Amino acid sequence: MTKILTRKANIRLSGYDYTRSNHYYVTACTENKREWFGEIKNNEMILNSYGKICLEHLQNLPVYYKNIKIDTFVIMPNHFHAIIIMQNNQINHSGQALGLSLHISQNKSLSKIIGDYKSFSSREINKITDNGHKFKWQRSFYDHIIRNEKSLRKIREYITNNPVAWAEDEENIKCITIKSSRPEPSCFALR
Repeated sequence: MTKILTRKANIRLSGYDYTRSNHYYVTACTENKREWFGEIKNNEMILNSYGKICLEHLQNLPVYYKNIKIDTFVIMPNHFHAIIIMQNNQINHSGQALGLSLHISQNKSLSKIIGDYKSFSSREINKITDNGHKFKWQRSFYDHIIRNEKSLRKIREYITNNPVAWAEDEENIKCITIKSSRPEPSCFALR
């Protein structure tokens, strides 16, 4: 039997430089949307030890990547949402920050940063797993380039209110059968 290998389509914006200074809205889910990070109680996210690892690594990203800041974020039972602000300077060969796009960027792309985050957090979680399963993130992640203040405000509100809306969240595996006929949440339609 011949096995046909298929490659998942690239979901990044074609031709866009993801090292550019900008605000990026990011969502990454656990493999099979399994709930690893805690639970929602009384409309509040209660992190377990795995969720605390994810929180710590997310908050520490700016320590490793000096060109980013973490804005609004939330760790949910099986995913996280975050606004990552990239503040890149372009570096010339003498190492001076110029802010000119004519020079080579020494900054990492959004994909590299999220890939490293997923790798670091996975490694730490798997050191302490006691449930007989190996933790994995879902392949890739969702991103949205935030282009204006209105969009930024709506996304911040969506992230902040995410624990309250968990019962209807598209990432909540318990709601999948209910959601099949629903449109995307408004936060994904902000383009």
